[in-house]
Amino acid sequence: MARSLRSEPVSIGSFEVQLTRKRIKNMHLRVKPPDGRIEVSAPAHLPLRDIERFVLAKADWIARQQQAIAAAPARAADTASPEEQAVWKAVVAACVPALIEAWEPIMGVRAGKLAYRNMKSRWGSCQPATGRICINTRLALYPPECLEYVVVHELCHLLERGHGPRFRALMDAFLPDWQQRRAKLR
Repeated sequence: MARSLRSEPVSIGSFEVQLTRKRIKNMHLRVKPPDGRIEVSAPAHLPLRDIERFVLAKADWIARQQQAIAAAPARAADTASPEEQAVWKAVVAACVPALIEAWEPIMGVRAGKLAYRNMKSRWGSCQPATGRICINTRLALYPPECLEYVVVHELCHLLERGHGPRFRALMDAFLPDWQQRRAKLR
């Protein structure tokens, strides 16, 4: 792992960039949620003018990434009122039981108690010992196939606890397009 030598904010054109110098060979540019901040990791010896040239050459890409972050459902979720969150919970709670009922016989599993929470860092959770499944209410902001993906994902944990090869094989068998669905959540 490359160790940071120093990190500093720099202005490049109209961009504020967090520049981190590291013992690495190549430069890396990232636009990070939730606010679209720009981070650049660069080799320790690389002149600032080369970094500036690189960032400015990527200006259109940076703008597109920042626009996508600003328009993402996750951004709306961070500023939602309690009333909006209650609507999400109602929507998700209305849909999940039917999905569970449809998938249980297909997968040969039986879910336990269902719970719904507004979570920032996970889409769902499963306690295999009890069968309890918790679903993120923010899924109401995404296409319906994303909710189905999370339900199938959590039901798979009743068959396989981790996310290793067996888990992925189960997901492939039950929901062949699961990776495309998951990508919509990122």
